[in-house]
Amino acid sequence: MAEKTAADTPRSNFIRQIIDQDLASGKHQSVHTRFPPEPNGFLHIGHAKSIVLNFGIAQDYQGSCNLRFDDTNPLKEKVDYVNSIQADVQWLGYTWEGKPRYSSDYFDRLHGYAVELIEKGLAYCDFSSQEQMREMRGTLKEPGTNSPYRDTAVEENLKIFADMTAGKYQEGEVCLRAKIDMSSPFMCMRDPVIYRVRFAHHHQTGDKWCVYPMYDFTHCISDAIEGITHSLCTLEFQDNRRLYDWVLDNISIDCHPQQIEFSRLNLQYTVMSKRKLNMLVEEGKVSGWDDPRMPTIAGIRRRGYTPSSIREFCHRIGVTKMDNQVEMSMLEACIRDELNQKAPRAMAVIDPVRLVIENYPAAHEEQLDAPNHPNDDSMGVRQVPFAREILIEREDFREEANKKYKRLVLGKEVRLRNAYVIKAERVEKDAAGEITTIYCSYDPETLGKDPADGRKVKGVIHWVAAEHAIAAEFRLYDRLFQVPNPGAEEDFFATLNPQSLVVKHGFVEPSLANAQAEQAYQFERIGYFCADSKDSQPGALVFNQTVGLRDTWSENDN
Repeated sequence: MAEKTAADTPRSNFIRQIIDQDLASGKHQSVHTRFPPEPNGFLHIGHAKSIVLNFGIAQDYQGSCNLRFDDTNPLKEKVDYVNSIQADVQWLGYTWEGKPRYSSDYFDRLHGYAVELIEKGLAYCDFSSQEQMREMRGTLKEPGTNSPYRDTAVEENLKIFADMTAGKYQEGEVCLRAKIDMSSPFMCMRDPVIYRVRFAHHHQTGDKWCVYPMYDFTHCISDAIEGITHSLCTLEFQDNRRLYDWVLDNISIDCHPQQIEFSRLNLQYTVMSKRKLNMLVEEGKVSGWDDPRMPTIAGIRRRGYTPSSIREFCHRIGVTKMDNQVEMSMLEACIRDELNQKAPRAMAVIDPVRLVIENYPAAHEEQLDAPNHPNDDSMGVRQVPFAREILIEREDFREEANKKYKRLVLGKEVRLRNAYVIKAERVEKDAAGEITTIYCSYDPETLGKDPADGRKVKGVIHWVAAEHAIAAEFRLYDRLFQVPNPGAEEDFFATLNPQSLVVKHGFVEPSLANAQAEQAYQFERIGYFCADSKDSQPGALVFNQTVGLRDTWSENDN
């Protein structure tokens, strides 16, 4: 793992308490966990919670954690997703035990265990249609009814399953079901399908198989094969624990991992369903899985979040058995707290207006020292050019304003960050009445010190020297959706926020000419930004807003 930070301090939770008891009692001598994503999309912030939990526990208990791809559905899986998942786990700072594993590594053994269940009379081949099986399944209030194929002889089931494996049946024509209890109060125990016919090329096994195991059959056996001690999963699999245990209890396998459920992460103003995230991508509502507005790890990374801030977020929200909606402000607070301490400062103007200091020598130019961090001298200083003509934020000037406005006002003074005190004397406007130039005077005795006559100048604004300013695009982000829980809406597309991305064109100081992706900067008085990893390059800079200086999420909600 990457260098430990405060974000990696272990926090107790009910899962760790179970593990402590298991180790103390001698039930286990070591801890072995796993992270088992399906490679059918990019990982999101919810997966990050599971990654931090599984890998963190393995690390803290000097155990091991496997990365295993649950690749039982070749129709939706891609090698690109496999690669992105590995990159995300490594970026978060974790290393898995040995090589990445795949459920498909165990297809031969899984097939053998399916045959074993048939031989024991605990599985049968069913030719019922999906609609018929749905009707026979019953409801939460009514028990199911037995399939007419439930009592097919073992020998016949073995022959049919062999023919399924040999490709002699069409997709949907027949499936293999576990024979458990059609009157069980738990729907997952009403003779679930454990194998189905599927003619699809698999990214790992090629065309070797035309029958594929279902997740609930595969997962528990894969855990057991790998010697997993604690199989941690989210609450929607709570009822399925009964099927998990039933499968392992009825096949010839020695290891029986313990499944433990915890609440999944639900983050406000976004969706966590990979199906819905894929819809956003496919419908062009976002630029891709790594769009900085997406809750994917790739998108969050591109936006400027750090691995340690994500780990800290996962620790702050905790691990419980209660589902809840986590406020976006909690995620933002983690990165803001970190970048406030670590991000070097720089100056950028995203909505510029020209300012001319009339009494500054026309041909003169000087290099001013600017600290890279106001509270950390070890980060050093940089030089910024200063000249007669500069650019400031348009919102930092008003012709008239009340006393609460602490920026530049006509006839009054303000300090330029790391530079001089200036006074606005007059303005020039275009035909539409828009201010094009602000003309000022400056006090040459105020560089690095207060005015000699004792007058107080309260406001400070940022700036860039016009001649040396480097053009840049700024991407300002807001909520992707306009409602806290868009996944609950009938048409979640209808709740998309049209202002989730606003693009501005302005300027940055010359020290940012070669800004690197993932290097965070605090643009003074604006927010935290980083160069975009895809679109930014020297001569065509693009900066993504990571987070604002203040918690605007909570302010907007009040």
